Amino acid sequence: MNTHASRGSIAILGTGLAGMGHAGGATEQEIIARASCLAIERSGLRKSDIDGIITSSLTSPWWVMRMAEYLGIRPRVSDSPMFGGSAFIADLKIAQKAIDAGECENVLICYGATPRSAPSSSRINQMRAELDPQPYEHPYKAFNPVSSYALAAARHMYEYGTTRRQLAEVAVAARKWAQLNPDAFSKKPLGVDDVLNARMISDPFTALDCCLVTDGAGAIVVTSARRAKALHARPIYVLGSGFAHWHRQISCMEDLTVTPAVESGRKAFAQAGLQPRDIDVVELYDAFTINTILFLEDLGFCRKGEGGAFVEGGRIEPGGAFPMNTNGGGLSCVHPGMYSIFLIIEAVTQLRGEGMARQGAGAETALVHGNGGVLSSEATAILSSQL
Repeated sequence: MNTHASRGSIAILGTGLAGMGHAGGATEQEIIARASCLAIERSGLRKSDIDGIITSSLTSPWWVMRMAEYLGIRPRVSDSPMFGGSAFIADLKIAQKAIDAGECENVLICYGATPRSAPSSSRINQMRAELDPQPYEHPYKAFNPVSSYALAAARHMYEYGTTRRQLAEVAVAARKWAQLNPDAFSKKPLGVDDVLNARMISDPFTALDCCLVTDGAGAIVVTSARRAKALHARPIYVLGSGFAHWHRQISCMEDLTVTPAVESGRKAFAQAGLQPRDIDVVELYDAFTINTILFLEDLGFCRKGEGGAFVEGGRIEPGGAFPMNTNGGGLSCVHPGMYSIFLIIEAVTQLRGEGMARQGAGAETALVHGNGGVLSSEATAILSSQL
């Protein structure tokens, strides 16, 4: 067992969700504030106890200042890293370092966006791409990020014989979990043939291989493990975390079938002193169906090239041997531009036994893994209900 001093040194207290699916006209700030206030209340704290805040936005470079102002928080520690969708799992490492160093005590990590009800955020992202073009890709007008992930899927199919039906099984499993989740956006029954026969977006992906575009906000409150027991009946400990990024553009990725999850996962497992076989429930960033297969391999749940076979036969569906993406994932639950905050919240829900119809039996350890850019930045954390 790894006895590194930072193993389990912080714990997650309260969590909050707001504006899931469609925010009903509320702004990004409003739904983030709702989720944040709920998370703080569930933490056994007052807003005045929050002395650290970490948040990011796809639309504003000043977001941490805006949210602190809006919430009425004057933080001792603040940060606003932009690693894409992996950011909020990476934030756990930032929070841990700040708390361990005594710079602050209680950190709010929050995110929200409204790209479904206020699609102006998508236009802002398009303008940013025009102002900061990727030199090896932008001139060719690729339909990114979809086409970049499609390249990775096509290469995996070529190298390892992964099939379209195996990719489709990822989407079908996500939908079955979503049907058990009252917060999930897409619940219409879905079969493998439905995925295969949907509108082609970027070969080999159809529309149903791609994540949702929804509104939604999530927030968590993190404190030291030492203080956590006095504040919450069931704190969830962060046993280990890791982060890595190797490239920005897909054209600069050395191997389209190997992601920085290899490194982030290794770091997280080493700090936690655990191995993949010790994990009870897994929450992976499934922006596209290939993500799940790549991350299962790179995190060590199966060998490289075996991810397609791993997900076959209902293994990752409700009732299967490998509970994964139990909220419905980015494919069927929620995806407001960046997603990893929702992975953490779902893992906490499972570890506290609060998943209702989708609850896994006896879950004590969970792995959460976030992805940013085009398989560019990867963040992994291992959570547990026990130290």
